[in-house]
Amino acid sequence: MSTAGWTLPRVATVGGLVVGAAGIATLWAAGVAFPFAVPPGMIILLAGAIFVTLARWRWAPGLGAGLGLFVTVGFLISPSGLSNLSGDAGTPIAVGQAVQLVGVITAFLAGVVATAAAYRKHAGVH
Repeated sequence: MSTAGWTLPRVATVGGLVVGAAGIATLWAAGVAFPFAVPPGMIILLAGAIFVTLARWRWAPGLGAGLGLFVTVGFLISPSGLSNLSGDAGTPIAVGQAVQLVGVITAFLAGVVATAAAYRKHAGVH
């Protein structure tokens, strides 16, 4: 088991997951219907943020990247994603959708960078 320290990309991965969850919370507060009482995406992103925070394995930020990619793809295939973002459903929903996207795209990109850097460091490549 290899440990990975706190780097800016790792911190950005955690932050992106939390911001993505905040975006989902905003959508929920704005009245977007979710299939369960609490939006599952919000719980999943927060659990991912906790995992990336606590797990010291060099691959842990890759999980955050995967979650960010998963939610981004979900947005792109959702029939209401683009209309939510463009404001068709109202300003609060557009803001929530934008916040969610900024967060999960940040988590994806930063998670890839953090994981690649941790593996390069482990291999002695700079």
